Amino acid sequence: MADGQSGIVLDARKLPSYIDHTLLKADANETSVQKLCVEALNYGFYSVCVNGVWVPYCKNTLSGSQVRISVVCGFPLGANDSAVKAYEAAKAAEAGANEIDMVLQIGQLMEGKEDAVRDDIRAVVKAVEGQAIVKVIFETGFLNVEQKTAACRLSEEAGAHYVKTSTGFGPGGATVEDIRLMRSKVSPSIGVKASGGVRDLQTALNMIEAGATRLGTSSGVAIMNGLSDSSSY
Repeated sequence: MADGQSGIVLDARKLPSYIDHTLLKADANETSVQKLCVEALNYGFYSVCVNGVWVPYCKNTLSGSQVRISVVCGFPLGANDSAVKAYEAAKAAEAGANEIDMVLQIGQLMEGKEDAVRDDIRAVVKAVEGQAIVKVIFETGFLNVEQKTAACRLSEEAGAHYVKTSTGFGPGGATVEDIRLMRSKVSPSIGVKASGGVRDLQTALNMIEAGATRLGTSSGVAIMNGLSDSSSY
């Protein structure tokens, strides 16, 4: 699969493995979460990304499959006490979550309180150590380049496994520029997740070309339909 604008070459069969199929709406219910899981199974998405209350349901529905469960933590503001975040993450992992997408302490990062930000991330990492990986959501729309760079460094120092752009509830979303920056500021072993505004095939490809190793999107089906409908791939 080659994108004529960017030149990226990607095996079409691998595209679903980039996608965290996401449903984080306040009005999510059993019917919509079941639909999410069925779509993830049908398309072979890497994970479903849900709020913690849905972990047991997703675990049951996805039993026997390769689809993982990602759960948000401290979402969407990041302003919870660190002990609360750690407890939330631990309970999610105990219930069956494989991955924790936590929001860092945005206000403290913007004030330059690096120790507090690092300790907050580390508390979550330690709470699920050996049970789940941790992705750190920056909410990049609030941050300047220096703050994004600091967030990358602090996340890695705290033991996180991924850095991630946005919640989808804040200002802006994933941009190619932010993905390139974040990819350049963390070690190769750290993943980069583009989330917020990834709604179509072209945007997905652009993010992967820029260095994203995971895509958080509620539009996974639309992205895959775009692949099927395009004669260019």
